Amino acid sequence: MSTNFPGFSAPAVGPESPLEMLSVCHHRMGRQCAALRRLVRHLAERGVDDVARAAAANVMRYFDTSAKHHHADEEEELFPALIESMAGSDAVCLRELTEGLKADHGALEIAWQRVRGVLEKVARGESVRLESDDVEVLVGQYERHIGREEKELLPMAARLLSEGDLTRIGRAMRERRGIDDTGGISRRPR
Repeated sequence: MSTNFPGFSAPAVGPESPLEMLSVCHHRMGRQCAALRRLVRHLAERGVDDVARAAAANVMRYFDTSAKHHHADEEEELFPALIESMAGSDAVCLRELTEGLKADHGALEIAWQRVRGVLEKVARGESVRLESDDVEVLVGQYERHIGREEKELLPMAARLLSEGDLTRIGRAMRERRGIDDTGGISRRPR
């Protein structure tokens, strides 16, 4: 098997363009989900080898850091900014959307922890089976969630949020990742 795990080079987008950064992160999540699917097959065909251990470690690193930051970016910055920008019945509809997406984040975390426990063993070199059903539950949840955010949330945010809102969101995203205003690492991320 000559497939790279997970190996993805995304366009350079940063917190100065927070909505674009969230969208690029969705694409990276999709790539990590694809890597998980490939890993199921790889383990079944080849067992735990160096490629499998590296893939497991890379996927864990991504979901333990970038995906968590992404969910926090949405829940702590984007969702409140959107709700604040709306009034009347539109705000009720937006609250339902953001509450549903928050609930998705919780369900994704539960599904991730189930898969992560196996990946941790693979990364240590233990011979275990990564269940396709568990991976498909996680991947399916991510696909539906990302689809909703790409089709509903991000276009709405682009329409409703001011430049000031986007600047504040971008600043919080930089801070969460420990990035200073020049793009360098300023401190340990929160």
